[in-house]
Amino acid sequence: MTPDQEAADYGYLTTIGRVTGRPHTIEIWFARHGGTVYLLAGDGANSDWCRNVEENAAVEFVVDDEIVGRRASPVTDPAEDALARRVVVGKYQAGYGEDLTEWRDDATPFAVDLG
Repeated sequence: MTPDQEAADYGYLTTIGRVTGRPHTIEIWFARHGGTVYLLAGDGANSDWCRNVEENAAVEFVVDDEIVGRRASPVTDPAEDALARRVVVGKYQAGYGEDLTEWRDDATPFAVDLG
């Protein structure tokens, strides 16, 4: 992932629908830390994309028209959970007009492996 990609406002996550088997793409905030991109599901793990990832970890995560990740998973480790929340909110809070603390605390973190 290039510095320009890392700084992009949005990424695009394509999952495979667990019912339809069809690709399902969403636009989402993200932040990179090391070899991982973190996403926060604002609607919690009940979002369609979250349930799709839990059913099938094979995804495409695209930034600036380039696939940068192909595998996603829910974050279950408490330390990684805290890191995911911190890096995503850290990327967006300064440019966002409202406090993201409640969203940060309520969202469900997911990890996308880069490469």
